[in-house]
Amino acid sequence: MNMFLAIAVGGAIGAVLRHAVSTGMYSWLGMGFPWGTLAVNVLGSLALGAVVEAGASTLKLTPELRALIATGLLGAFTTFSTFALDAANLFDRQAMISGILYVGLSVSLCIGGFYLGAGGVRLALS
Repeated sequence: MNMFLAIAVGGAIGAVLRHAVSTGMYSWLGMGFPWGTLAVNVLGSLALGAVVEAGASTLKLTPELRALIATGLLGAFTTFSTFALDAANLFDRQAMISGILYVGLSVSLCIGGFYLGAGGVRLALS
């Protein structure tokens, strides 16, 4: 299977799954907390950890299957899984200061970027 096609197929599946999980969580627990986002991020991180570990163990995944799952499906399901993988890799390499800096910067810059973008649009539309 072509690598780009594998990623596209995984992405389509991941996007639909994200919508289903998010909608289900919000229906079940309400909209007062980002339950849907929390659920997909935790599940995506768990799944990526399983895929990476499976790929490193006796279960060898083809490059196309790995791309379908990790890049396509989980990339569309959540981008937080990659954040978790990157942070875990830093901590596993005993790069504690880099790991803490990466986590802190990722969270603060993403939230700050969100508010900066939202504020810029509000300013432009006012």
